[in-house]
Order: sequence, then C-alpha cells, then structure tokens
Amino acid sequence: NNQLTVLDVSVNTALDYLSCYDNQLTALDVSANTALTELDCSGNQITALDVTNNTALTNLYCHLNQLTTLDVSANTALITLVCNENQLTTLDVSANTALNHLYCISNSLTSLDVSANTALTFLECYNNSLTSLDVSANTALNILKCGNNPLSSLDVSTNTTLATLECGSTQITNLDLSNNLALAYLGCGDGQLTSLDLGSNTAINQL
Repeated sequence: NNQLTVLDVSVNTALDYLSCYDNQLTALDVSANTALTELDCSGNQITALDVTNNTALTNLYCHLNQLTTLDVSANTALITLVCNENQLTTLDVSANTALNHLYCISNSLTSLDVSANTALTFLECYNNSLTSLDVSANTALNILKCGNNPLSSLDVSTNTTLATLECGSTQITNLDLSNNLALAYLGCGDGQLTSLDLGSNTAINQL
C-alpha cells in the first residue's frame, strides 16, 4: 500500500514470504526467489507474472492486476490461488492437485477443468464466461460460487459436504439439491429456474 513502481528482489534469495500488494508495479521478477512459499502481489498493474521457478509456493495472491495468462503448472504445492479480476481467458490447474482454495472471479474464462483438484473445499469462479462446470470430482467442496456465468446446467449430486452454493444469474433450468443435506446458504436468483425442491435441505438458513 505504497506507490512503488519498481521492486527488485533478485538478490533476496532467502525470501520465503513477499507481500507487495496495492502499489503501482507493472512487472515483478521473482525468478531468483526459489524459496518463496507465499506471494501477494495483488492490486498492482502487473501484465505478466512468471512463477515457474517458485516451486515451493503454497499461497499465490495475484488478483487485481492485468494478467492475460498465468502458468501455475510448476507450482504443484499450491494450496491457495487467488487470481480474481485479471484478464485471463484460460487457467490450467490440472497440476495443482493440492489446491484447497481457488478464486478466479471476474476474468474471461470460457472453461475451467477442476477434475484433478479433488482437495478443493472453496471454489469461486463467478463472473466469467463459463458455459459448463464439472464439479463431480470435487467431493470435498464446502463453498461453490459459480453465478453470473452462462451455465445451462449444474450437477452437485456428489458434493455432499456443500454448505454454500451461489449459482444465480445463470441459464440453469433445473437444480437437484436432494443430496446436499449440509446446504445452509443457497443463492439462485435471477436465473431460469421454474421450480425448486428444497424438501431435503432442512439445514438451509439463507435463501
């Protein structure tokens, strides 16, 4: 939260935590910082971020920048990835099997494959251009927010631990929640539903 336009950490090879959010950086070179486990460079004007050398990263916060691509294929230890409000059209998280929290809100994603991310408990991907979303492999999901996408269907039958579901402003016409007995919050407004059966969802306290 300063006015830094340049930050040179090339000689700081022992760094394991770098937080430089809310500045005016247009670039950030962390290629020499191979010990980094947490990087927060959010709220800048960064157009490209190379984290291929940062294989120890467990937490990456790069939201509120101007990224058009993000390669996290080398970051297999990632537990948390927050890349909201960039200009991403694709995001490959197939190598990030340890991922627990994924936030990719407000990008331009047309597809998102989370089939390899079986440890996911938080997935927020709303406000994109997703036409489909398969969460059948994400049986540990606790929170799913996928609204404001042109989704025509959503199958959450395997997501039995789901406590929060936000799927409003979509094209979904049918929503079967009979297996989601832990559901406490449901947001499904401004959509195409013609009926909604919540007979099994006795834990809901916000609708």
